Amino acid sequence: MENGVQELLQMLTTMISDAKNVPLSSERCILDREKALDLLDEIKAQLPNELGEARRLVTARNEFIGSAKREADSIRKVAEERARQLVDEEEILKMARAQSANILATAESKSNELRRVANDYAEDILRRTEESIANALSQIQQSRKQFLAATQPSDAAKEEQAVYDDLDE
Repeated sequence: MENGVQELLQMLTTMISDAKNVPLSSERCILDREKALDLLDEIKAQLPNELGEARRLVTARNEFIGSAKREADSIRKVAEERARQLVDEEEILKMARAQSANILATAESKSNELRRVANDYAEDILRRTEESIANALSQIQQSRKQFLAATQPSDAAKEEQAVYDDLDE
């Protein structure tokens, strides 16, 4: 998708660079408005896809964390039930508490690890998406500067025009 945006920006830059000057003016050029607007629409259409992908990743991460919490709760409930069944004898009760604590600690550790991995993954994807969008914005800004520079008369052209203006007087 990133290549698509870059290609569209390159096409727009080429269109502006290759545009013919308006007769008797070096400041203005003729562009195919429809084609330029179509390219800009395509760029606009592709950028929200990258944002949508980032949103989908955040949703997937939240579902992943929710699943880990549900699994941890399930493990905790199983451990609690097992502990209740072993209450009758003191020795068995002590063992059950130790096992329950171990299972809870394991479940909590697993839940924390799953949460950390999911957060790292989502952060990486969001960072890459942000970099991609920043890169696309930078390219758009650079194309805009190039367009403005191409439409501004050069200093030599201004001086040459001033000489012609002086001769006319």
